[in-house]
Amino acid sequence: MQTQNQLMDWLRQFLNYLAVERRLASNTLLAYERDLKDYLAFLHSKKIRDLAGVTPNAIREFLLGLKDKGFTTSTLSRRLVAIKVFHRFLVRERYLKQDPTSILESPKTWKRLPHSLSQADVERILQAPSPKTSQGVRDKAILELLYATGMRVSEMADLKLSDIQWESLVLKCTGKGNKQRIVPLGSIAARAVQEYLRRIRGKISTRANELFLSRQKKKLTRQSLWQVIKQRARAAGITKRITPHTFRHSFATHMLEGGADLRVVQELLGHSDISTTQIYTHVSTDRLKGIHAKFHPRA
Repeated sequence: MQTQNQLMDWLRQFLNYLAVERRLASNTLLAYERDLKDYLAFLHSKKIRDLAGVTPNAIREFLLGLKDKGFTTSTLSRRLVAIKVFHRFLVRERYLKQDPTSILESPKTWKRLPHSLSQADVERILQAPSPKTSQGVRDKAILELLYATGMRVSEMADLKLSDIQWESLVLKCTGKGNKQRIVPLGSIAARAVQEYLRRIRGKISTRANELFLSRQKKKLTRQSLWQVIKQRARAAGITKRITPHTFRHSFATHMLEGGADLRVVQELLGHSDISTTQIYTHVSTDRLKGIHAKFHPRA
């Protein structure tokens, strides 16, 4: 772990290297210094005190944050160059063993990545509802089903009791354009839904056919389901940005991380165009590049 003084010393050494060996102009040196001080301040704000712990995703998050503030793609590309040259210098001087920038593409090729949670964060949210309360049992079934299927929140709101085929543990999902698809339920989600049906839903006297109902025996709206996700995430201590599609994005990302075929994920999500699904492959691409860089003799 480096102190702030040590990081500033490394930065001074780097700027001296650029001035003496690379003979860069003073204006260019000032730009490098400004860019890298912003970068180091960002790492400090993320409690990354050791440059050996910097990941490609951390650098991408820094640049995407600048993009959200209105910085142009050319400016982002220049800043990435500064970060790349800095890390290469630190590896060359043997201050660091690895260069986290080696697998990063130019920001010109980036798209805004869908926000997803880590598997550990998802697990924390899934464990948040109490099994001792009716609402807890219902919310547990909702969350498990969202993560197991990758359904849109709006699709879950329309889910009927008759849409689940218990013999084969699949459900019929009606998506955009009234298109229907079959999605596997998964054993853990199936048990959570069965527990909800046995303890809660089965005791509600109503003619409603919707699977999930409110305490007023009314169909849960998309907004109500979104509130369930937000409340349970907050209860689990998750401070990351949560959206109605968070579980859907996490489902797709974790499937691809686990080695699922892109076409299969496309079908499960109900995407008509595979290019819509391809945005999730950033995780797999980074992982494959990292493995290649680590193990290939000429990488």
